[in-house]
Amino acid sequence: MTLRDELLRFFPKDPRAKALSQRALLLDEFLLREVTAQRSMKLAAEALFHGHCHQKALCGTSAALAVLERIKGLKVSELDAGCCGMAGAFGYHRERFEISRRLGERVLAPAIRKSSAQTLIIADGFSCRTQIESLCRGRRALHLAQVLNLAATNPD
Repeated sequence: MTLRDELLRFFPKDPRAKALSQRALLLDEFLLREVTAQRSMKLAAEALFHGHCHQKALCGTSAALAVLERIKGLKVSELDAGCCGMAGAFGYHRERFEISRRLGERVLAPAIRKSSAQTLIIADGFSCRTQIESLCRGRRALHLAQVLNLAATNPD
């Protein structure tokens, strides 16, 4: 997202920066656009998906959800949680901890706590996964790539 969102602010007149910015893709966008033939992916599970704020603001989560829909047996629900509260490095600062915690406790953490222990939690943002693990002890959020690996290596 940095290459799309910020690179041109640093190098507004550099054609190489513009070309790179226009070609930058997230993993989900790349997979959706480029991977037509794929291994059969199966994973009998329920999952909660939390998109990263930067992703939601700049390009949305539709590509990630479309990739997850390709997994047979996976029931995915996208959480309408807004920000997890970490906001990159924001939540790491001691003086902002309480704000960060309250944001995470607004929707995200309660939804995860209400879900069964077998429900997969999917969050691509490093800060989102950190916040989830901090607020929901014993729960671990997975990156999209980890879920795809589980589905691709799942025995029939």
